[in-house]
Amino acid sequence: MDTDLTAAYARCQELHRQHGRTYYLATRLLPAWKRRHVHALYGFTRYADEIVDRTEELPPADRAARLDEWSSQFIAGLHGEPVDDPLLPAVLHTIAVFDLDRADFASFLRSMVMDLTVLSYPTYDDLLDYMEGSAAVIGTMMLPILGSSDPAAAREPARQLGFAFQLTNFIRDVAEDLDRGRTYLPDEDLAKFGVTRDDLLAAKEQARTTPRIRDLIEYEVSRAQAHYEAAAPGITLLSPASQACMRTAYALYGGILDEVAAQGYDVFVRRALVPQRRRLAVAARALLTPTGSPVAVPGPSLVSR
Repeated sequence: MDTDLTAAYARCQELHRQHGRTYYLATRLLPAWKRRHVHALYGFTRYADEIVDRTEELPPADRAARLDEWSSQFIAGLHGEPVDDPLLPAVLHTIAVFDLDRADFASFLRSMVMDLTVLSYPTYDDLLDYMEGSAAVIGTMMLPILGSSDPAAAREPARQLGFAFQLTNFIRDVAEDLDRGRTYLPDEDLAKFGVTRDDLLAAKEQARTTPRIRDLIEYEVSRAQAHYEAAAPGITLLSPASQACMRTAYALYGGILDEVAAQGYDVFVRRALVPQRRRLAVAARALLTPTGSPVAVPGPSLVSR
């Protein structure tokens, strides 16, 4: 690879190392030649997210302009034009190597645009529409890199894993998202449990939950578990060299839900994190697990509730 491309992959890896600790650990279990391509996809999604969420001092119109400018560079690169960007060369190279579906990237950027103005979602279907671009397509982008014995059968589980991971993040990060003026818990769910946005803000300020909010979070955990359940069959359809990686990511993200449950579904008292010792044990166990072994769905199934 030329110097610029090598530097772009290194930049993506650094973004991944700094901001995606759970997934970065799992990625280290992949063969070296695959890792850089996973870093590239993470770098792409993270950088777009940075434009949306880390420039909050700017008016929405200015943030939208920045995102549009960067998206235009990316689209130009897809058409073979040179790009002057620290990480896009790695992204474009990865897309070319695996012939990734360009529509997935367009869907992702659409969801990033939504984040500039959409502050809440009336129904779960509305949230799923957003997560289709922000999460499900990440699964389908990753699938050609991970490899599969049956890509058609593995596609839907890959999408479901994207939903599961992102909904886990939404549950864990309720307080952080409130600081940005957003709620990713659907309005209809809040109403179902008699919770208002002001209730959430008050719980954040007091750093403790209420019985109604606790019930709401438990319900959202059950939703995430349903996505993990739907994603589980896809792990064994991956190429043998990729199974330990995704087995680890699956268990560690699911472990966040376990931590939420362990602290009484109180997402305000502290940010739910999987302890480092457990993280390393999960990775070691994944390496020793025979390929083709089924994965354990995190937590008890609450879907029927």
